Amino acid sequence: MAIAIILVLVVVASVLFHLFAPWHLTPAASNWGSIDTTLLITLIITGIFFIAITVFMAIAVFRFRHRAGSRAVYQPENKKLEGWLIIVTSLGIIGMLAPGLIVYNDFIQVPKDAIELEVVSQQWQWSFRFPGRDGKFGKSDVKWVDATNPFGIDRNDPAGQDDVLVLNNEVRLPINRPVKVLLRSKDVIHNFYVPQMRANMDMVPGMVPYFWFTPTKLGKFEVLCLEYCGLGHYNMRGHLIVEEQEAFDRWLASQPTFAQTLASAATPSRDSLLEKGRQLVESHGCRACHSQDGSASLGPSWKDLYGRTEQLADGSRVQVDETYLKSAILEPTARRVQGYPPVMVAYTFTQDELGAVVAFIKSLSAAGQKEQVPASEAAGPGDDRVAQGQRLAGSMGCLACHSLDGSQAVGPSWQGLYGKMETLVDGTQVKVDEAYLKECVLTPAARRVKGYPPVMPVFTPSDKELDALVAFIKSKSNVDADTGKVEPGKSPQ
Repeated sequence: MAIAIILVLVVVASVLFHLFAPWHLTPAASNWGSIDTTLLITLIITGIFFIAITVFMAIAVFRFRHRAGSRAVYQPENKKLEGWLIIVTSLGIIGMLAPGLIVYNDFIQVPKDAIELEVVSQQWQWSFRFPGRDGKFGKSDVKWVDATNPFGIDRNDPAGQDDVLVLNNEVRLPINRPVKVLLRSKDVIHNFYVPQMRANMDMVPGMVPYFWFTPTKLGKFEVLCLEYCGLGHYNMRGHLIVEEQEAFDRWLASQPTFAQTLASAATPSRDSLLEKGRQLVESHGCRACHSQDGSASLGPSWKDLYGRTEQLADGSRVQVDETYLKSAILEPTARRVQGYPPVMVAYTFTQDELGAVVAFIKSLSAAGQKEQVPASEAAGPGDDRVAQGQRLAGSMGCLACHSLDGSQAVGPSWQGLYGKMETLVDGTQVKVDEAYLKECVLTPAARRVKGYPPVMPVFTPSDKELDALVAFIKSKSNVDADTGKVEPGKSPQ
């Protein structure tokens, strides 16, 4: 009797928990509300079977409980009952499978007017590619992947020269435009998933599966990997920003093409940096609020701004240097200049983009121009190696596990790492110098820093690439890439 009551209570509690539980799916931000409907149908069918079977068990326990003098009757088979079980079970399975098959068929029937987005995954980061003005992707293959070509695009394919590359974990899409998502993996199986879009699919090395969706809500949504892809799997996150078509077009125009990245890698110069900064300023609408000729506007004029001392809204004063400019772009409300309204939005530039914008602002001030050197000198050996090392860090996936700002990640942060004393897993201590950094890249398991998992794969860069990577790490500790000495007035962090 008690068991029968418990079974009935389990059914009642399960139904009530489903009806009143606070955990429900967030509203869909795409056209795939049909996926929610499919899940609901599956839940209802399995719920009916759960209730029916559990209640039957409770009735059977109560009705056929032990009673003195009663005997069980052996019944070898019941064809009528078996027939009904086969029919009901088959209908239940069909009811669960049919909606899913219909949805999946729609899932891969891409509208003709859909824009294309290629998602490239590797442990443990995302990158993205859009076709250029010709509307066609260039051919790609992992055999063409290198430090200057992380997407593995065929350099000899004309269709790939204008492909737009997004070398970070954030991508943007226009609202109410269907998007065909092509999926590529450079190493192991991953899965591209945006929960609010209700769409996800596995990314299998050597294959290019696809699906499509239409973003229907503005906002910023998290991108996740749903396949366990190694110990750094939890850290494989990105963001999808849905915005108006006009804003998306401006953002897309500010991203480099494949041809531009090749040219930049071959001939880095101050002129190209300033041109990139100018393009970013134009595409992000900065000139609408900041004049370049000293005239009044919504925000401070950029003419002779660099090097000046400004009074802030809180009454304090600050010298406008590179650090202040970068913080003003990333967090404009933190230290606002007095006399200007708090209308500037926070921008999410990459470090390269941020440096280019700051360089452009500096070029509009006499103080900034004095600090700049001719283009022939701007790209000295050390600068070349640091720039190459930064590209390598991005293409090899290093920045997925090593932060540049001191924040906690899968591996040690590179900020202030060079020259520091680290404790290894065996209890010994080592100074982080060039020899140790090179050893870590080539044989990462040999002398691992205490407190970090053994997840780093073995890399085989050339000697030149290894030197460039070390130079970039050194630059994060204010160490001169050529001499290895701390820059004047600074110290390793």
